Amino acid sequence: MKRLFDLLLSLLGILMLFPIMLITSFLIRWKLGTPVIFKQQRPGLHGELFHLYKFRTMTDERDSNGELLPDYLRLTPFGKFIRQLSLDEFPQLFNVIKGEMSLIGPRPLLKEYLPLYTPEQAKRHQVKPGMTGWAQVNGRNALTWEEKFKLDVWYVENQSFLLDLKILCLTIKKVMTAEGISNQDHATMPDFQGDPIKHHNNN
Repeated sequence: MKRLFDLLLSLLGILMLFPIMLITSFLIRWKLGTPVIFKQQRPGLHGELFHLYKFRTMTDERDSNGELLPDYLRLTPFGKFIRQLSLDEFPQLFNVIKGEMSLIGPRPLLKEYLPLYTPEQAKRHQVKPGMTGWAQVNGRNALTWEEKFKLDVWYVENQSFLLDLKILCLTIKKVMTAEGISNQDHATMPDFQGDPIKHHNNN
């Protein structure tokens, strides 16, 4: 039922949002250049890697050593506007159609984080990653990593069709109010450094 729900809503979403996605693409090409679509490997179900699609929101500005500047310095006012409306997430509807993602589930994070999770945190990969999830409607990037992972694991252990419907409705509300998009001086979240207790025990 969840897969059917994902397919129907993602196909409907693409049809309804296609004009907006087309206009967004032209504006990104004009203001930020190419590529218009940002593609990056992320861990999915059981940690298997897939290519996540997003609309580009940052420049390629670099420092004197040729290293990319921090995200919050490369995020332009136009990019912030796209993120506030969550327009950058729309291309992930194609990830949902391909079966790599679900509409609802823990957000797919960087593959570099995989070895940093505790066994409890790693439970978030027991389901497909989602375009939105329980953590996103309960604080989004205003949460700490620990809080976010607890909410992700709670979803995995309590998932249901009714819960997915609730998250979908709450997501629409959150997008309209643009709550919790940024975290202090970071464009989204600071990098996850792993669990301090886990690292202490390993040493």
